[in-house]
Amino acid sequence: MKLAELIKMMGGASQFVKRGQRIAVKPNLLLAAEQEKAATTHSSLLTATGKIFGKVAGSIVLAESPGSGYAYDKKTLEKTYKVCGMQDAAETSGIELNYDTSFETVSFPEGKLVKRFEIITPILRCDSYINLCKLKTHGLMIMTGGVKNIFGVIPGRSKPGYHSTMTTQELFAGMLLDLVALVPPKLTIMDAVVGMEGDGPFNGTPRHIGLLIASTDPLSLDIVASEMMGIPAEKNPLLVEAKKRNLHPAGIEDVEIIGVPLEQIFLPGFKLPASFTAENKRVLGSLLKPLVKNSFTVDPRIIKSICTACGTCKKACPRDAIVINKVAIIDKKKCIRCYCCHEMCQYNAIELHKSLLYKLVN
Repeated sequence: MKLAELIKMMGGASQFVKRGQRIAVKPNLLLAAEQEKAATTHSSLLTATGKIFGKVAGSIVLAESPGSGYAYDKKTLEKTYKVCGMQDAAETSGIELNYDTSFETVSFPEGKLVKRFEIITPILRCDSYINLCKLKTHGLMIMTGGVKNIFGVIPGRSKPGYHSTMTTQELFAGMLLDLVALVPPKLTIMDAVVGMEGDGPFNGTPRHIGLLIASTDPLSLDIVASEMMGIPAEKNPLLVEAKKRNLHPAGIEDVEIIGVPLEQIFLPGFKLPASFTAENKRVLGSLLKPLVKNSFTVDPRIIKSICTACGTCKKACPRDAIVINKVAIIDKKKCIRCYCCHEMCQYNAIELHKSLLYKLVN
């Protein structure tokens, strides 16, 4: 069992869980998706986590709120657990599946940007929790890893509110860093056995990587994952904001890596999302961007021949920019390009479209 080897390298399960404690595990369950899609944490990681830490913990509960297009209710959780393989994994490993859909508003005066958060109850009631994230690309934040996965402790329909107010990468990254400071995980384990490249976090392409990565600090883990994916630190909005806040580690040179040398885990040709702006822009683009801003963004567009008018994108949109009339229709004037609609569409009916001008100067 590779996870057992990894935990042993880090000092064993007792380093993270005290005997008799109630522990939560928080996987990435974006939506009800089959595991071969690589959009969610694989159930085998949940099984292994339960077997390893269950020997020490008094009880373990799975705690997660799926994405912003879905209500945080029992029906949503039941479907998500079943389709994602978590129901069988929980039964095998003795993990309790949470169906308590209550949440609390928690004051956080120390937050640099956000002073209060809505947090799901099982996270607040556990002694500590283990963050089981997935290595994936992400339309808004370029990548989703340890820190971004913690956004799932916010109940589903509350998530659009954060997107509505945190309308830039900088603001959203700042919110995430405040959130992880409020509810830091005891341990973060990244499922990078099969990750996702391209237009993630749902509509990308699975890519075999063959790694499990763990850290006591989700920011450190994300620094390593960003390097693996070929995202320059200065182009990763989360790492840029962390540096502004003088958080440690400041970069890959400050992270101690054991198990595999860093040079052996780079992912050549890893495809980043369409929303990622290339590092080297042409001068023409820099000069024109203030004049034709909309020409230099990536727009979500409905593929009418695929759209089923299910309405999930409409529910996920933080600015009510989508209406359903036989198919989904996006109001470009209202759209803030948070890509929540693209993230939540389970039919691949929303593409991230680059304008011709964007392509020429990036």
